Order: sequence, then structure tokens, then C-alpha cells
Amino acid sequence: MPHFILDCSEGTLASHSKEEIIEQVHSSAVSSDLFHKNDVKVRVNFFKHYSTGDKKEDFIHVFANIMEGRTIEQKLHLSRTIVRDLASMFPLVPNIGTNIIEFEKASYFNKNMLDPNYQFSMP
Repeated sequence: MPHFILDCSEGTLASHSKEEIIEQVHSSAVSSDLFHKNDVKVRVNFFKHYSTGDKKEDFIHVFANIMEGRTIEQKLHLSRTIVRDLASMFPLVPNIGTNIIEFEKASYFNKNMLDPNYQFSMP
């Protein structure tokens, strides 16, 4: 936790590698001071077939899946940080956005939590 899933047009690979994109989003998430660097997970999906309205323009969209409990201001800061950093990295990509999706603490579960000694805590 947290998970950052990026959907991108294949054209974004013309200027930066998959690894560079993943590293940038990881760095942006950590710089928000909301997460520990070892907890941040980043995945990227590239699309050959897509539309952006009535055009076909390059795009990056980040779906930030985080545990509930952050303020609106913290979530907005995270979104702005990610978009700002990606816009600096990709000045020619016209469509860059992000949104925050919150997991409910009450219903979230992962393999580590199967251990009877596991203690879950919010940051």
C-alpha cells in the first residue's frame, strides 16, 4: 500500500523508458511525505489503441489507490505533486491527470495480515 497504476499511451515511451516513468511516480509519492518509500508500489500499462475525446493524443493518467484517512488537502497535494512532476518530465504530453481512490480500512486485506501476530496501523 499505496498502489499507483498508470495508464499511458505508447507514445510516451518515445521520450522516457518505463523504468524512468515508474521511478518518477515513486519519487513523487514519497516526496508527498504521506508514505514510506518501501510501501509505494507503481505499475504502468501502455496502450496502443485508445481515444482522447475526438483526437488521438498522448496521455498519462495515474490512479492512486491509498488507504483511507488522509485529509482532502493531503490528497490534493499528492495529486498536484504527481501531475506537476510528470508534466515536467513530459512537457509535450497534453493529457496528464490523476485521481485518488481510497481503500476502506475495514475491508482491506492482504497476505501479510494472515499472520496472527500482524498489527495493522494507519500512518
